[in-house]
Amino acid sequence: MVKGTGVAKAAAEIADDEGNSVAIQMGLLGDEWNLLIIRLALLGVRRYNEWYEQLGIANSVLTARLRALSEAGVLTRVRYQDRPARHEYHLTEIGLDLWPVLLTLWWWEAEWAGEHVEPLPPMVHLECGEQFSPVLHCASCRRPADLADVSGVFGPSGSFERSAPRATTRRRSSSVASAGPGLFPETIALIGNRWSSATLAAAFFGCRRFTDFLQATLAPPTIVSDRLRVFCDMGVLTPVASASGSSRVEYRLTEKGRAFFPHMVTSLCWGDRWYRAPEGPAVIFTHKECKRIFDPVLYCSACDKELQRSKIGVGGLPLYGG
Repeated sequence: MVKGTGVAKAAAEIADDEGNSVAIQMGLLGDEWNLLIIRLALLGVRRYNEWYEQLGIANSVLTARLRALSEAGVLTRVRYQDRPARHEYHLTEIGLDLWPVLLTLWWWEAEWAGEHVEPLPPMVHLECGEQFSPVLHCASCRRPADLADVSGVFGPSGSFERSAPRATTRRRSSSVASAGPGLFPETIALIGNRWSSATLAAAFFGCRRFTDFLQATLAPPTIVSDRLRVFCDMGVLTPVASASGSSRVEYRLTEKGRAFFPHMVTSLCWGDRWYRAPEGPAVIFTHKECKRIFDPVLYCSACDKELQRSKIGVGGLPLYGG
């Protein structure tokens, strides 16, 4: 947990009240409206009317999301006019720190998801002038890392049961097309539901058999079966015959599923930086090659330099606060 600022204090209070960092970050980032609001905030939007006009969002929904993001310390409400009183919303340290999370999400949706309601904007590394993909590296040794290079275990505050989002418990349709306003449809199908998030996390933690997912997620069998079916339909998991020679099926992550790892690890590490429970981290990642705690950083696929928020343009606009 980062100490010494007002937003950090607010985040600590949320962690005390609402469980571990996984539950909090999934509750915040598993909501598509929140992701869209943060996306526009990173591109410089600050005022209510700007979000309202650009998103086509209901007033009640926008008001509720801005309130929730402010209470979580992602945004802060600032008065810019006295008569009449008017306010705008600025990204805090916590909110600005979300740029790698959104960057990996934009890349995965553009690279692996199907058609979108609106085209995803191109990402340009302003330092080299090229369009790029974010490449995951280890902050300790600066070497590239993917799912096979990183191990993860639950920390002192971690468990599947405790990691269930408190605020995002409503069930979403299993149909990808019906999930939210549709800018990040497949991402929301993966993380926009507590059971989807738990099932995906279980797959990354090495679960393969139906009984493994059942025991890990503590979900009812019908829900586990539904989540596995949806993930297979999406091409994130694939069913294969068990190596034991029995008639049982195992569920393995596909290339598309493994490619979601940069988004998941940046999200979890962001959550633990800002919402860590008093007893310690929820998840501990280790880079197998250097044997150190794994903290993700992103590099440019075009020039192989570390990415900085100030050097990234999305859809022709620089990221806010750069």
